[in-house]
Order: sequence, then structure tokens, then C-alpha cells
Amino acid sequence: MRNIPNNPSFKLILGSSSMSRRHILAEMGYEFTIMQTADIDEKGIRRENPEELVMVLAEAKADAIISKVQTIDYKNNAEATLLITADQVVVYEGIIREKPCSKEEARQFIKGYSGGHASTVGSVLVTNLKTGTRKGAVDKAEVYFHDIPDEVIENLIEEGVVLNVAGGLLLEHPLTSPFVEAVVGTADSVMGLPKALTEKLIQEAL
Repeated sequence: MRNIPNNPSFKLILGSSSMSRRHILAEMGYEFTIMQTADIDEKGIRRENPEELVMVLAEAKADAIISKVQTIDYKNNAEATLLITADQVVVYEGIIREKPCSKEEARQFIKGYSGGHASTVGSVLVTNLKTGTRKGAVDKAEVYFHDIPDEVIENLIEEGVVLNVAGGLLLEHPLTSPFVEAVVGTADSVMGLPKALTEKLIQEAL
């Protein structure tokens, strides 16, 4: 982990309710405040291309948060404030998967991964609220699975956390992780916030 000065020359806002993203950003050594997005209608924003979809959703989340904090004068602050927003989908057999709509859909998703593989496509967008500069990019990874027993799938669904993540795919979950055969890419990318890309975009946005 990099050594970060106690008083970095900018402030960070994470525009996400994702626990995974919070953990990753904290692991990177940053202090940040959390601001959840206004309720945007994600299903109302559609793109055929997964890379375009996650990017336009990250932009919509940023716009929603900026409209909520319009009264705060970031432009005249001495230090910059950076807003990080992100989005992710799972692509399975060419089909885009977002958060499962029901337990049945989550079950269908996870059964499909058993003995197979899925790709994650995620976006990171860093908006400099002082200058208006916006830097974003997309990161991809692939996850290969061993066979996942039905009992494990049922336990995951009953617990319910998988209903809140793209494609019902929670790599770091203690029930899921023993059945991950291989990850092509980085685990933090699959978890929704690739560290190297996020670091690069923060520097570019400054």
C-alpha cells in the first residue's frame, strides 16, 4: 500500500453504497466520505454494449449526486474534492446481468456459473468537483468456477446478500470463494473497484 500523507491535497467522496467498494478504497489508504446516489432509475438507462452501459450509469450516478450537493461551493474551496462513482455488470454467455430481480433469478444466475465462467465489466468515474474535470474508464475480468453444490447456492440465496450485487456474483463471500477456480484479471476488479485504475483516474482528475 502506498504511503499517503495525513492531509492529502484533496478530499474524496465515494458515491456508492457498496460495502466492497468501501473496503477497497480504505485498503488503498484513503479517507473518504460516503454519499449514496439519489434514486436513479438504472433500468431506465439502457445500452446494448456492456462497456457503454456501465459508463453511462456511472455518469448518471455522478450527475445525481452533484445535483444533490449543488449548494456546496466546491469550486472555491482551497483543495479539490473528487467524487468516485462506479457501476458493474456481469456478462454471461453474451447476456448482460445486473442485480437479480428475485431469489429465483439469483438461483438461476449462480447455477449457471457452476462449472462455468462469467465476465465482469465495471466502470470507474472520477469527477473533480472543483474544476469539473471528469475521468473514466472500464475494466474487465473473468471468473472461472468449479461446480457449486446446490446446498451452497441455497445458503447464499437465503442469506440474501447476492441479491444486491451485479449478476448475483460475490467473489469474496466465504461460501463462494472455495469454488472459484481462477480469476483472469484482478479480484478487486471483480469486486467492483479496480485499485490500479482508480488510482490512475484520481491522479488524472487532479
